[in-house]
Amino acid sequence: MSGHSKWASIKHKKGAADAKRGKIFTKLGNEIAVAAREGADPTMNFKLRLAVAKAKQANMPAGNIERSIARGAGTGEGAALEELTYEGYGPAGVAIMAKALTDNRNRTASDVKSSFSKFGGNLGGPGSVAYMFDQKGIILAKSGADKDDLALKAIELGADDIDDSGEQVIIYTAPGELEKIRDELGEDNVESAEVKLIPNQSVLVEDEQKARTIMRLMEALDDLDDVVEVTSNFDIPEEILEKLE
Repeated sequence: MSGHSKWASIKHKKGAADAKRGKIFTKLGNEIAVAAREGADPTMNFKLRLAVAKAKQANMPAGNIERSIARGAGTGEGAALEELTYEGYGPAGVAIMAKALTDNRNRTASDVKSSFSKFGGNLGGPGSVAYMFDQKGIILAKSGADKDDLALKAIELGADDIDDSGEQVIIYTAPGELEKIRDELGEDNVESAEVKLIPNQSVLVEDEQKARTIMRLMEALDDLDDVVEVTSNFDIPEEILEKLE
């Protein structure tokens, strides 16, 4: 199973727990604020529409969404945010990308570097691993949706790829096709839709200890308040994943 497919599944479960703690609302609010820099009207700003839709799927209160938009547009309170991307290597040489939104780049850089070091990774320079990833639209289908029917419809609509190996179907699209395909599939079938970095090559990890450390590193990075997206190109065999779970 690819790193993204596995991590998407973990993030789905983890996101529910984070929402209970309110932590995810801070991250979603920051994503909305950054997207709103390009325009405060979601109908005219595709990036903002996706960020707002993601927030609503996490049951983020409307007031929080409105304040985040105002912050990004420069009419609300809060420090300006900077969008940063960190690149590095984890155990077994897997590539890892972490996107952060921060009002203090020194703090964030220190936290990210510390997480890499703690779990046997190394932070790299700009471009060190970025070439191993492509931007893709990602649609996560709702549990219980008819896999065969959904996959066939997505392909007919122009989806790039389908992963139906897990409990939920994951549909990959070109970034510009994401909104159209999401809308055509319908709200009853779609749980989430966003543009993310996806690995274009993978690293097979068959050592159980290294696999465990990779997952701990991914979780440590994702737990940082400023980090909003983490992705990797690890490929861990199913039998090892079952042991880790």
